[in-house]
Amino acid sequence: MHRGHDHDHPHDHGAGSHTHGHAHAHAHSHSHAGHNHGHGPARVAQWQTPHLPDAPPPEDHHHDEPDLDLVEQAFVEGFASASDPTSFLRLARVPFDARAEDGTRLSLLRVESHAATDVGAVMPHLGGGSFRYDPLPKAMVSRRQQLRFVYFDGAATRALPLAQVRKLTEI
Repeated sequence: MHRGHDHDHPHDHGAGSHTHGHAHAHAHSHSHAGHNHGHGPARVAQWQTPHLPDAPPPEDHHHDEPDLDLVEQAFVEGFASASDPTSFLRLARVPFDARAEDGTRLSLLRVESHAATDVGAVMPHLGGGSFRYDPLPKAMVSRRQQLRFVYFDGAATRALPLAQVRKLTEI
């Protein structure tokens, strides 16, 4: 289907093939793939769940903040290079003195960033008395970063992820 665009080229309409130069929005039935054909039907790109009648409400598996993993990554990168870590925490609105959801007072002691790269795997042999070790090929190597905020609650330390720190109430 030509979607109303102007063009000037031949179309094979059977016995009297001709050239025409006008805008049209009608469908051409060709048995062959031409410049406007052969790509197949366009696929619908839909990322959301369609609303279906009588469907149960979707479960809430997402973070309160979109792209929290990207936010954490940016935090780690920025915090590591910050000339003044205390000011960086203030800009990021990380509370130094806060109340947890259970009412406990928390005081920030440190920020921990831990990087891990898995480069090998072990598999126990049957019976568990020994194991097999395999180095991972590049495509299977995995990297992860863990960001934790360590607070003191009056009796012990609590290591909280950024998602929980965002839920704290500043005192």
